[in-house]
Amino acid sequence: MNYQQVPNIISGKDLDYLIDLFQWNHNGYKQTMYAKDQVADAEIVNFITKASNVFHENLTMVLNILKQGGSNE
Repeated sequence: MNYQQVPNIISGKDLDYLIDLFQWNHNGYKQTMYAKDQVADAEIVNFITKASNVFHENLTMVLNILKQGGSNE
């Protein structure tokens, strides 16, 4: 089957990948939030905070993809 335009769907395989991506970033986010409270060095806290922000941005992107429901726009 050939499409003239990409269908507006999220396939099961896409969903599995998005779930994995969400879980990896969620675990990373939780670990950085925990680690931030365990460290006293301001430079390390700053680095961990930046990493935490990256994980949070990735989580937001995955959630936005899911909210669109496969919209290709």
